Parts: sequence; C-alpha cells; structure tokens
Amino acid sequence: MAEHVRVVVIGAGPAGLATLKALADHGVPAVCFDAGDEPGGLWVFGAPHSSAYRTLHLNTSRGRTEFADLPMPTDWPAYPDHTRIADYLRGYAERFRLRDAIRPRHTVERVGRDGEGRWTVAARGPAGPVTVTADAVVVANGHNSTPRPPSPVYPGPLDAEQMHSHDYRDPEQLAGRRVLVVGGGNSAMDIAVDASHVAARTLLSLRRGVWVVPKYLFGRPADTLNGALARRLPWRMRQRVSETMLRLSVGPPQRYGLPVPTHGFLQDHPTLSESLLSRLTHGEVEPRPAIDRFDGDAVVFTDGRRDAVDLVVWCTGYRIDLPFLDPALLGEGADRLPLYQRVFHLDTPGLMFVGLMQSTGSALPVVEAQARLVAAHLAGDYALPPPAVARAACARELRRAAARWGDRRPAMRIDFDAYLAAAARELAAGRRRQRRGEGVRWAA
Repeated sequence: MAEHVRVVVIGAGPAGLATLKALADHGVPAVCFDAGDEPGGLWVFGAPHSSAYRTLHLNTSRGRTEFADLPMPTDWPAYPDHTRIADYLRGYAERFRLRDAIRPRHTVERVGRDGEGRWTVAARGPAGPVTVTADAVVVANGHNSTPRPPSPVYPGPLDAEQMHSHDYRDPEQLAGRRVLVVGGGNSAMDIAVDASHVAARTLLSLRRGVWVVPKYLFGRPADTLNGALARRLPWRMRQRVSETMLRLSVGPPQRYGLPVPTHGFLQDHPTLSESLLSRLTHGEVEPRPAIDRFDGDAVVFTDGRRDAVDLVVWCTGYRIDLPFLDPALLGEGADRLPLYQRVFHLDTPGLMFVGLMQSTGSALPVVEAQARLVAAHLAGDYALPPPAVARAACARELRRAAARWGDRRPAMRIDFDAYLAAAARELAAGRRRQRRGEGVRWAA
C-alpha cells in the first residue's frame, strides 16, 4: 500500500521551505519532494532546473527580501550574491529542522485524486518510483525553470549560435564573441553587462521599452524608497513620484538609446541594474530595437540596421510547466488560473499553490505570507470564505490587475506591498470566520 501523509509539498525552494516551516509551526506533518540535492531551488548554482549564473545577485534589497522568520545578517551587502542566498536558504532549512521532511532527488511525475477524495502523488527517486497518498497537496516548485523560446519565431536563417539565458553560467561563454542579448528583464541586463566586459561586441535588443532602475537611488536601495511610499500612497501616486525620481536621478530611458516604455512605472516587473546605464553611455553595450529578421551571420533590426553576430542569448522568460497536474485542474492554463489569495484552488479543496505569482518585489516575503495562509487553513485555524465570495474576489482582483498590467499575465500579478498587507488582513478575517463557524473549513 502507498504511504499516507497529511500534506505533500512539491519543491524545496523558497516557497516550499516557507510552507514546510509554516506547517511545522502549526503541527501539521508534511513530506516534501524536491528534484535537487540541496534545498534552495533555483538559487543553488548548478542544481537541476537552476538558472543561476556566477555573477547573479539579488535584484531586491536584503531587507526587502529576507523572511520575517529569519532576517539576513546585517553585515551582508544590500544586494547579496547567489552564493549567500543559497547558504541563507540552507540555513533556514537547518534552523527550523526542515531537512527531515525533504526527500531530495525526487521528481514528481503525477498528482491526482483517488476515489475517496485523497491525493495520490507519484514521484521517482534514487531508489525508483515512490507513491504516497495525502490529504492535501501544495504546489511550490516555482515557475522559472522551463525556458520560453522567442515568439513569434523570427524569419530567415541564422548561422550564429543560440542559447537561452537559462543555460548561461559564466562570462567565459561570451568571451571574444559578437553577442546579441535579446530581452529587457533583469537577466538580460546582467548578461549584457557581463558580455560588455569580455565580448568583442555587445548588442542589446529590446522589443518594447522598460524602466531601468539603478539599485541605489539617492543613497538608498531603490526598492526601500518605493516601500516607504507604499505605506502612504496608492500605486498611481507612487507611480508618478517614482517616475519623477527616476527622471531626476538618471533621466528617461531614451536618453540611453533605449525605447520609450509603453507602460508606466510599477506596471511591469521592475528591471534593476546598477551597471547597464553606465555601460550604455560608454558604448560598451549598444542598444538596438526589435529584430526584424535573420540573414545568415547577420541580424537585421526594425530600424534597418544590420549587425553580424556570433551568439544570440535569448532572455525571453519562462513558461509555467506543471506536467504532473491534470490539465483539467489548470483550466485555461496555469498563468490564468484563478486562485483565492493566489493560493487556494476555487474548485478543488486540498489543492494549494505557493509562489504561483509575479510580484513587483521579492518573492520570499510573499511566499512566507502565502505559506501562513496554507498552514492556518490545514491546521483548522483559518476558514476560507464561501465559494461564491471567493470567486467574486478573484474576479475583482483580475479586473484590477488587467487595468494595471494589461494582458501580461494579469491573473498572476501582485503588488508586493499591497499583497502583504492584504494577506495579513485575510489571515485575521479567516480566523474570525473559523471562530464563528462561517465559511469553508478544512475537513480532512
């Protein structure tokens, strides 16, 4: 017979670790399956599915990234490197005795429900296949491990080597080459800066404009300024203040040859780079517009310029890949799945997600807040609202997100500061519902 456990957590990155810790705090036993050798997920350099590279650092400041349950050392720099963050996550697992619950080198292959309403989780580990049954499943395996290729595919033949940023590890991969970096996110900026120091030539192509934010503004980590404003102003007013600060400190993106952003600040994931603007002004990174087509060893851009390249690095993001779940549970897709508080499946009790979101800030405090909702619910301390109320709340949040972020995964988008405040209020409200015998309580 399959082993029975109370809760299965999938993934031992930041989301999975925060979930295990919150469950342990409430006395809810859990087992965690993780594909890696060590806890830490994508921050473990060289781990399965990790996209970490040697020069990777935090893009959110230490104080805005740390778990509330374990502050980072105060003598660390404001933006620690990936080695420190991986050590921090391992230390988190050890401090709260989470390792005993983690089964490393186990890849989950299938999650389904049996005829009695319980969950069956099939995984493959070093000793072969493993099957457990569980009362609840928490999906916490992240969504930045399956590269998303460029879409649409650009016409024309290309002789140059191509790679996705997921496979980038070290500047040596770029040395002496004519490199084209495609994308406007944090990885694209980091890789373009790395290339500018070792490559024969570095081009950076952006299909649309982005707001590039230095990591320090007016002598302080940039995200701490927005955090201070978030406690006092709605996001529209914060947007105007932030755009004014950027214009005063570094000027508009077009001053550096970058496209004009088509969206306002705080209406997309921030792109932070302390070095890109400097490398642009020194001519070490050359901006280009979108690609029009390929032509052998050359790339033709939409402004008619043509440049020979040896290597194209696609920084085109990731697609959400949850192959172990029945597609019927994901509806129109994981990036469109309505979840109450971005955690609870509306139609399937016992199925929860931690970390299936895109935040304007760090992920760690967000997954910590989500994990507390999960653990309180499974411990019987927190009741969900009635299904109709939960569904209406999801629809309302989707309308708000679409108004702010447009069609760029609005179902997944959250405002970092607003979400943390709302999650704390929701936890208190759910506990009141539980005490009054209202709402949906955990019945397993």
